[in-house]
Amino acid sequence: MAGRLPAQVATPPELLHHHRCQTGCPSLLSWKTSLTLQNFRISSSSSLSSLSGRSYAPPLIKCTTQTAASTNFAPGTPVRPTSILVVGATGTLGRQIVRRALDEGYDVRCLVRPRPAPADFLRDWGAIVVNADLSKPETIPATLVGVHTIIDCATGRPEEPIKTVDWEGKVALIQCAKAMGIQKFVFFSIHNCDKHPEVPLMEIKYCTEKFLQDSGLNHITIRLCGFMQGLIGQYAVPILEEKSVWGTDAPTRIAYMDTQDIARLTFIALRNENLKGKLLTFAGPRAWTTQEVITLCERLAGQDANVTTVPVSVLKTTRQLTRFFQWTSDVADRLAFSEVLSSDMVFSAPMQETYQLLGVEQKDMVTLEKYLQDYFSNILKKLKVLKAQSKQSDIFF
Repeated sequence: MAGRLPAQVATPPELLHHHRCQTGCPSLLSWKTSLTLQNFRISSSSSLSSLSGRSYAPPLIKCTTQTAASTNFAPGTPVRPTSILVVGATGTLGRQIVRRALDEGYDVRCLVRPRPAPADFLRDWGAIVVNADLSKPETIPATLVGVHTIIDCATGRPEEPIKTVDWEGKVALIQCAKAMGIQKFVFFSIHNCDKHPEVPLMEIKYCTEKFLQDSGLNHITIRLCGFMQGLIGQYAVPILEEKSVWGTDAPTRIAYMDTQDIARLTFIALRNENLKGKLLTFAGPRAWTTQEVITLCERLAGQDANVTTVPVSVLKTTRQLTRFFQWTSDVADRLAFSEVLSSDMVFSAPMQETYQLLGVEQKDMVTLEKYLQDYFSNILKKLKVLKAQSKQSDIFF
């Protein structure tokens, strides 16, 4: 796609509310993305294929930038540093970012796609909800008026092509942020995304990191390993409901982190002026295999899991087959990410330096044992209460 700033984003001076450009000011950027085949360039290089043991060529994204002529704008109305826009506010991480921001006294605006079921819970918490769609760049600029900081937690829905939101949408958002003079930008990425160009989602995340860095925006990039909250639907609930739990036979280890801790550390980092342009990685206290998580859930639930194991070789074969058909290409892209998560890898990172930078201690981080123990304790208590109430309401004739 030609990434030149669309006409709708060419904001008049009166909307550029807090960005004063003088002689030494970074120029506005217009961007070009060298992309083919629906924003993916198929590389002819065989180096990555040989490393991964696959014969097909992985999809790569090539990002290049072009600097436009400098433009001077008159000073606008200053905005409060507490004014933030959360993109992806209804997601697992986004909602915790919103709650933390409100608790800490920020003025929170949430960018939410128009939907049949409105995100009323965000309004109930005290946030302002604005409708926009990253896949429609013309809807973005109005949501940024009066905003000091953007926190980007968004990712595409499973039924969408990965590139629509995670690449094209993020390009448009960064362009708008630059044009509108946003003063801080927080972007959430994936740990080790720079090491897996064969996986479209991870390559897009890495390319977006570089895109944001080259934009000249004051930004922080935070790479994440995994969410503890995601384990509830994947393992805890199926075990309690005596349904199948799906896993793989790979010894992958993931350092899951509570999204509430991620939100807390994010705002500590946001207030630290020494972290401008920094790349941080947030990881939990310990890396867990799938089997270790299942065993922990079994112990806390007091019952065995019905585990269905999917060999990694099946994921690889399925991915290769789906790549032959255009209508299954997005499935192949997501299977590629699943394949990485199911390989012999460790998604974790040393956190001591990060703790020191942020002025926090490891003992203050929630462990997976504590998180799941609290969950199962609360759920089992509720189940006992419901069971008791059910017995009291029984009528015998």
